[in-house]
Amino acid sequence: MMRFFPDGFLWGSATSSYQIEGGWDADGKGASVWDAFCREPGRVVNGDSGDVACDHYHRWRDDVALMAEMGLKVYRFSISWPRILPQGRGAVNEAGVRFYSDLIDELIAHDIIPWVTLYHWDLPLALEEELGGWLHADLAEIFSEYARVCFDRLGDRVKHWATFNEPWCAAMLSYGNGMLAPGHVSNTEPYVVAHNLLRAHGKTVALYRQKFQLEQNGCIGITNNGEWREPLTASPEDQAAAQRSIEFFLGWFADPVYFGDYPAVMRERLGDRLPVFTDEERAQLKGSSDYFGLNHYSTLFAAEPSGVDASAVAGNGGASADQGVTLSADESWKKTAMGWNVVPWGCKKLLQWIDERYEHPEIYITENGSAWEDEIHDGIVNDTDRIEFMQDYLLACHEAIENGVRLKGYFAWSLLDNFEWAQGFGKRFGLIYVDYETQERTTKSSAKWYRNLMDQNAL
Repeated sequence: MMRFFPDGFLWGSATSSYQIEGGWDADGKGASVWDAFCREPGRVVNGDSGDVACDHYHRWRDDVALMAEMGLKVYRFSISWPRILPQGRGAVNEAGVRFYSDLIDELIAHDIIPWVTLYHWDLPLALEEELGGWLHADLAEIFSEYARVCFDRLGDRVKHWATFNEPWCAAMLSYGNGMLAPGHVSNTEPYVVAHNLLRAHGKTVALYRQKFQLEQNGCIGITNNGEWREPLTASPEDQAAAQRSIEFFLGWFADPVYFGDYPAVMRERLGDRLPVFTDEERAQLKGSSDYFGLNHYSTLFAAEPSGVDASAVAGNGGASADQGVTLSADESWKKTAMGWNVVPWGCKKLLQWIDERYEHPEIYITENGSAWEDEIHDGIVNDTDRIEFMQDYLLACHEAIENGVRLKGYFAWSLLDNFEWAQGFGKRFGLIYVDYETQERTTKSSAKWYRNLMDQNAL
């Protein structure tokens, strides 16, 4: 039986600047925190870096041609802040603006909608060295001024904006456990960083709505990452733990955007460690997203800690163990090459949770995908695991739509095999296989399957 998606459903794929562009110092680009981080021994698997990555900076025309061949309707990409403003502020690098302007024109010429993210973790190194990066309150205003340049130069053609990609990662993995650049380890800094990221989002959306939105007729939002937390048992304690875990993870960033403040459970558990928004900041934040952007990959069980001190329980929903939740997985669940659990029904449940909590917003799955041990045999990458993953997750999405969730689009992560942050080049998420030595591209079986789905708008 064919399962049709709603008319106008947006099908796309996504990338990020540092993961694919390369050209790390080309044509006046400034350094980012990732350029520095990758040069620190032991930070990235095999000492890999994004210096060249997929060389998209030089191969973008060919890559757009591949997108058109795949039948993509929308392409979500991020702008490298230091390519536009090498020092993070001040003088504009015209060559950087021209690169993105030309890319956008080429996409539109192929009837592909550009969906632009302003920040996907590549903070200008100058702002880290001069101000301490996102720990400094001034970053909110500095970011909004960078966004102003992008709106002014590109907003006549870009009608879909996102301020931040996965601010949870930018706070927790960059300033909490040190996994991502700039590599800080702290159980207090993530809350300060998150606060400044949200303040920056609020200021930027206010700027766009006041100065650009009416004339440019675009929309703006934020993309959060979220996993589903299934109660380990039906006990009230485990159900409360699962809810608390989601609020510490997704609610941490979504609640301020929809309600103007952090979840009450975070205030209760963190006290003075959680910063406070001013009245003006609350007003800017509340209602500051025209859509709900969701990056979703996996699911875990959540339970109330038992037999141990809750402060010693490791979790990945807040700094250290502040959420006080024990997380686990079912041994029968299939795992991707990243070790992430394949649990399609978790996607459906998370979509329904978002729909209920945030009063039925329009939702776009801005990332969903999986890494596998892809190999070329006789010029073919037969990635059946990825096809099965996408089919099962999209079936779950379709069920959520049938239940009333306003899901409006889906972006497969990722368009190209790319630099996977601290994992280097060892994890392949792409619909297109990249030989990193020759830069030759090979379309995978999943890309052909995805084209058929997009053409039919149905599974």
